[in-house]
Amino acid sequence: MRGGKVEFTHEGLYREHRSWLTDWLRRRLGSGADRAADFTHDTFLRLLQAGECPPALAQPRAYLATVARGLLVDHFRRQDLERAYLDALAALPPALHPSPEEQVAVVQSLLALDRLLDGLGPKPREAFLLAQLEGWEHARIAEHLGVSVSSVKKYLHKAVLQCLQML
Repeated sequence: MRGGKVEFTHEGLYREHRSWLTDWLRRRLGSGADRAADFTHDTFLRLLQAGECPPALAQPRAYLATVARGLLVDHFRRQDLERAYLDALAALPPALHPSPEEQVAVVQSLLALDRLLDGLGPKPREAFLLAQLEGWEHARIAEHLGVSVSSVKKYLHKAVLQCLQML
C-alpha cells in the first residue's frame, strides 16, 4: 500500500472486485446474472488488452465502474444503430431487403462509421454525414446547421482528420 493506494495485479483486481462489479452491472442493466457476468468478463478483458494493470489504485471500484460504463455506452449505442437500421429495413418492400449476410455487413459498416466519427461534436458529425451521404454542398449544410460556410469547411476538415487518424 502506497499513500492510501492499494497495489493490484489483474488477478488480484479480478479476485477482489469481480462479484461487486457483477452486482453493480446487474443493477444498471436490470437483467439477469448472465448478462451482467458477460459485461464483467468484457470489463476485465478490456483491462487485459490495455496492457499493464495500474500499479496502485486509490479507488479500484471507481476505476472498474468507469471501464464498465464505457462498455455499456458502446453496447447501447450499437443496439440503437442496429435498431435504427432494422426499422429502416422494415419500411422497405421485402423484395428490396438485402440478404442476411449483407445486413450483417451493413450493420458492421455503420458501427465502423460510428467509431470513426466518435469524438466529433454534433455539428461536425452532421456536416460530414450530410456532405458524404447526402451530397449536400457547403452552403446548404451551413444553412441547415445555422453556421457559416467557413465553419462547415472547418467541421469537414476536422471530420476527415478524425477518419484518417482512426484508419
